Amino acid sequence: MSEVEQGTQAVGYTAQIGTAGSTVKSGIVSSLKGIDDIEKEIVSLVRNTVSNTMKASGAVSGEAVVTVRDVVKGAISATEEVGAGLVLASKSVAKGVVMGMADVGGDVISAATETAKAAVKGAADVGGDVAMVAKRTVDGSIEAARETGGNVAAVAAAAANGAVEAAGSIGNAAVATVRDMLVGMVGGVKEVAGAALPKGQGSGQA
Repeated sequence: MSEVEQGTQAVGYTAQIGTAGSTVKSGIVSSLKGIDDIEKEIVSLVRNTVSNTMKASGAVSGEAVVTVRDVVKGAISATEEVGAGLVLASKSVAKGVVMGMADVGGDVISAATETAKAAVKGAADVGGDVAMVAKRTVDGSIEAARETGGNVAAVAAAAANGAVEAAGSIGNAAVATVRDMLVGMVGGVKEVAGAALPKGQGSGQA
């Protein structure tokens, strides 16, 4: 089908929408645009919180781990309180953490690992979708590395390892689910997938 035909088909489909359909369409478009704004706000909030906390503590590595875990716990608690948004927020939180750590010259590799660990463990604790949270967290870390000029492959590997390690504390089924999800993405950094994920634990394990 040509681009002209596709365009005509799209116009025809839109023309078939009645009043109710138009109302729903308008609402969904606004919501989707709003989601993008919400994600940006979360990234900014987390980034500033992490960088300010690290500046106040003198960017001590031990404090960094505590800060990262605390930030993730806070985010998960917020999604519990409103009853939604864990998967959505996980990417923005991870991105904000890595960017905040980069702002103060902190260890972004360690930050990516700890963020993924905390997010996966937290998702399991509240009955969330562990695999999707892992995926979104790794994606957020990768986006942050790209935007701050960091080592994308190293950050991707660190986040993936952190997610799988945390899944290991949940059970073999969780490891398999998380690993299978990450092999299919790791933000397009294909060479990282095989190296980052543990071997010898087949996806067929229960």
